[in-house]
Amino acid sequence: MTDPLRLGIAGLGTVGTGVVRIVRQKANLLARRTGRAIEISAVSARSRTKDRGVSLSGYAWEDDPVALATRDDIDVFVELMGGSEGPARAATEAALDAGKDVVTANKALLALHGQELAERAEAMGHVIRFEAAVAGGIPVVKALTEGLAGNEISRVMGVMNGTCNYILTRMEETGQGYNALFEECAQLGYLEADPNLDVGGIDAGHKLALLAAIAFGTRVSFGAVELEGIQQISLDDIHHAADLGFRIKLLGVAQMTGRGLEQRMSPCLVPADSPLGQLQGGTNMVVLEGDSVGQIVLRGPGAGSGPTASAVMSDVIEIARGTRLTTFGQPAAGLIHPTPARATAPAPYYLRLRLSDKPGALAKVAAVLGEAGISIDRMRQTRHDEITAPVLVVTHKTSRDALDRALEAFPATGVVVDEPIAIRIESI
Repeated sequence: MTDPLRLGIAGLGTVGTGVVRIVRQKANLLARRTGRAIEISAVSARSRTKDRGVSLSGYAWEDDPVALATRDDIDVFVELMGGSEGPARAATEAALDAGKDVVTANKALLALHGQELAERAEAMGHVIRFEAAVAGGIPVVKALTEGLAGNEISRVMGVMNGTCNYILTRMEETGQGYNALFEECAQLGYLEADPNLDVGGIDAGHKLALLAAIAFGTRVSFGAVELEGIQQISLDDIHHAADLGFRIKLLGVAQMTGRGLEQRMSPCLVPADSPLGQLQGGTNMVVLEGDSVGQIVLRGPGAGSGPTASAVMSDVIEIARGTRLTTFGQPAAGLIHPTPARATAPAPYYLRLRLSDKPGALAKVAAVLGEAGISIDRMRQTRHDEITAPVLVVTHKTSRDALDRALEAFPATGVVVDEPIAIRIESI
């Protein structure tokens, strides 16, 4: 008889309790699909007495996750604590050193230490699986490492933070501004402990860096991801975009070029009738483009107890079946150091400026854009007060470098008030 696969679960928040429920409620299904029982031997969390709505009876308890990671009666350490340092990192390293496989939902840990951990695991014949770390219930890691393994990937793109997508879509639906919806997300528990991880694009940037490493055979290079959050997006921007036939999304794009690896996570305008444009609420979407398969679109819940626990269990099941894959789809020691590259492909841009209500103000803006080699597609002035006039500009395709030259030159005109907002219009 095949021995059961024994789990040690560190972290009993919404995801951890979701995993416990699946193991308890679907024991027979899991055994049929893997050919062996999957059991929980021990657990660890900050509070032993908290009511989590699921029975923990029959499981040993460890106050210290490092002690849990090194127990003799576990085969797989399931790390669901979060955080790039501290207990999560220490316990993961201890588990590998103790001969355990690791399943984690911790994108920050892998985005910052994934190369080191992958080399450590593979040198000792262990595996680290992290389907739950990217896009919740969407099986995008397996799509890249397995389903599309015969493809040269040309681009990875997507909406990978449900909180940001919720805020942006609710702004359009309700007419409420960013600040009001930020507070709504806080009340609903949608924000990380550090909200800037969400609205600043950092959380989504971690995910993009992990997908880029798999897609392009590179070492994870989160530090090279160009990050811009959604804090500056106003209700006016949402309405202007809609009038133009677009919606604003926090969009991640990674692609390998002759100059190096481009990785950017920033607000973009996308066509309203595109799959990304139609994405609502907290849903995530990842678009993968390969030379043989063409373009495929993966859409689903990007967070939550059930979807993320489902992703955790997909990795546990893979290990139970005896599947042994390298962390990033090829041996970690052979992953290349990517050369960071800024996006240079021309694109149209949306600009929102506030100008002093003076004669010739529009002409000065047009002159600056012209001197930077930027052609104007559309320009219009919206409602204004007695002092300033908001102006909307849509450019023809131009490079980001040219746009930056124009943005740097605007203050010298003496008519541009406040910081201009510039948003790329992305082709899908």
